[in-house]
Amino acid sequence: MADAAPSTFKRFVEIGRVVLLRNGPHEGRIAVISEIIDHNRAIIDGPLTDVPRQPFAYRHLTLTPHVVPNLERGASTDAVREQFEASGVLEKWTNSAWAKKREAIQKRRKLNDFERFVVSVQKKRRRGVVKQALSKVQREANKAKTKAKKAKEAA
Repeated sequence: MADAAPSTFKRFVEIGRVVLLRNGPHEGRIAVISEIIDHNRAIIDGPLTDVPRQPFAYRHLTLTPHVVPNLERGASTDAVREQFEASGVLEKWTNSAWAKKREAIQKRRKLNDFERFVVSVQKKRRRGVVKQALSKVQREANKAKTKAKKAKEAA
């Protein structure tokens, strides 16, 4: 019998999988799958992120690459909290590029008109500084190139 091709999927619905909530009053927070109900729902629990234990539809969850190891099916909130803290998943999540990008987007959404104006002025200023530095480097490179060309012609 031939070996099965490796799966293209890396994240599976499993006990201990950390999920990002995409809908509801706790949108944007993470929780852990503590029990699988059926093909449409799971019981999630987020004791460190203030997400109460509740059934949640998979269509409103996003699976993250993080997993809380050694979590048993139907684990209590205390057991989930203990394993969540021990595995350091919350720190891994907050240090991930995904979480940082979500945080930056949330910050940008909360800006008022004046703050957006200040950001645009700062971007223009930064572009000017970068452009000046780049042109200076290019000028020096061109000077060096012409010197080398003249030296080659003289020789």
